[in-house]
Amino acid sequence: MAAAKNIRNNLIEEYFHMGFSCKEIIDCLFLNHELNLSLRQLKRVLSRKNLGRRRFSSFDEVVDAIEEELNSSGSVVGYRSMWQKLVVNHKLSVSKEFVRNALRILDPEGVERRSRHRLQRRQYHAKGPNFIWHIDGYDKLKPYGFCIHGCIDGYSRKIMWLQVGRTNNHPGIIASYFLDCVQNVGGTARVIRGDFGTENVRIAAIQRYLRHEADDSMSGEKSFLYGRSVSNQRIEAWWGQLQRSASDWWMTHFEQLRISGLYCDADVVHVECLLFCYMAIIHEELQRVARLWNLHRIRPSTRNNSSPHGRPCLLYQHPEIAGTVDYKHDVVIDDLDVARHMCCDDLPMDLSPEFTALAEVIMTEEGLRVPENANEARTLYITLINEINKII
Repeated sequence: MAAAKNIRNNLIEEYFHMGFSCKEIIDCLFLNHELNLSLRQLKRVLSRKNLGRRRFSSFDEVVDAIEEELNSSGSVVGYRSMWQKLVVNHKLSVSKEFVRNALRILDPEGVERRSRHRLQRRQYHAKGPNFIWHIDGYDKLKPYGFCIHGCIDGYSRKIMWLQVGRTNNHPGIIASYFLDCVQNVGGTARVIRGDFGTENVRIAAIQRYLRHEADDSMSGEKSFLYGRSVSNQRIEAWWGQLQRSASDWWMTHFEQLRISGLYCDADVVHVECLLFCYMAIIHEELQRVARLWNLHRIRPSTRNNSSPHGRPCLLYQHPEIAGTVDYKHDVVIDDLDVARHMCCDDLPMDLSPEFTALAEVIMTEEGLRVPENANEARTLYITLINEINKII
């Protein structure tokens, strides 16, 4: 009994730190874990754990966390996204108004820079979660060797995957992202939409294979739709969010390396060293960006009344809340194994094994550790370049 209560209380604390409201916590406990809890019981648990939105964290804690974020990709986000970073990543309790005012003081130039007008877009409608997924590659960091690929659920706007690698044009790599996602959620979307291009030929073949026996109007060949990039508006619009929340900062970071003469894309040592030092850091950054997006609350749209509002993760997991259904097409593991064997064998590696072995030897000799942030990655990059130049 005590163990079950501890599990329940830990779930409550986890949902609280995701920024969920009391109603959302109660709904998640019931829908995800079959736990019935009244509002009064929930408030009692939160009180015992000293968790409350009105018990604000100390001024110094909040300012220190904001300054930490401003020294990385947090410098390109607005106050709402900064507030979510503080709540989810730093587990702080703070009001949005405090964050807004703090940013005006700590980052006035950034506040002014982010005061831009939004683009007017066409209205979009999807019937429910897993009705349609949109896939696309993102090339803003490609000049530095980091190729991003993502997928978004058209209805809920949940990010299904957000990956980085040495390439986003190899059809086997894209197929592996898709198969990992399908295996994770237990099925595929009724329809997938992607751009014309060789990178999508295998994912299209797999999707049509998985859906060839379905009896709906979008089965078989119709289950993968090709279109122009500008028509794939759900994922194209979200790339703007990625640029504001992360990639702008990274582009500036790498461009400073180039301007200072520390990086040249014609130098194979520089290219391999940059990938070795930064690939894992950027991967973790993308996972944080996707998680924060999936947890944030989308406000009601004044331009598209058919677009649901709420948190992407909840809109995706519990379509009944918004009066719709899940359109997921269930798949069997044997079909996934066949697809993986046929389409994902002999994939190119993100990092050169030879360079990795050399870099690890140098790190051991110099007493260097695996970097955990951009500044540590920059220090490691410069050290490795200098040590390798001594050898060659």
